Amino acid sequence: MSLPPFSQACENNKQAILSVLIEVFSRTRHVLEVGSGTGQHAVFFAHHLPHLIWQTSDLTINHDGINAWIAEHPSPNLLAPIELDVAQNWPCTEIDGVFTANTLHIMAWPLVERFFAGVAGNLQLGGRLAIYGPFKYQGRFTSDSNADFDCWLKAHDPARGVRDIEAILALAATAGLTLLSDTAMPANNQLLVFEKTQS
Repeated sequence: MSLPPFSQACENNKQAILSVLIEVFSRTRHVLEVGSGTGQHAVFFAHHLPHLIWQTSDLTINHDGINAWIAEHPSPNLLAPIELDVAQNWPCTEIDGVFTANTLHIMAWPLVERFFAGVAGNLQLGGRLAIYGPFKYQGRFTSDSNADFDCWLKAHDPARGVRDIEAILALAATAGLTLLSDTAMPANNQLLVFEKTQS
């Protein structure tokens, strides 16, 4: 049997992210993780947030890896991945939390727009959205390493790149979301937390 996929970055940032999510999702019942990737975040967060249901999701190609992590670290509140393509309708209802990590700079911008449209259409009023990843502020990178990372992303796909926080906040506003906090995280990343305040 092959080993589950492994991301060192997930291991490095999971505790810092959890320290914020404990408060952000303290009253949340059902979180949808968009783009669960290897599955490492899901098994860690679900174990430490037993009061809520953690629904993993990703493209089908990543499901075997996510299921391998769930099999090794099962939690009664952790659900097997569902197929979710942000370009399509989301196959979920009754969610009052959304979490995504290191996805917005991988998606082409039209898919980032579709992501926020999906949040607008599926997150309950009063629900919370948490986004982890790198961002630019007033057109400037927060570190030289993020500038290098942006070049690397664009070399692989010109549609990718570190996003401008102002553009993200504008999309969030159209989705009825209000920014609650912007917390510095390891490796020059941020954790943005929004609340859905308008339908």
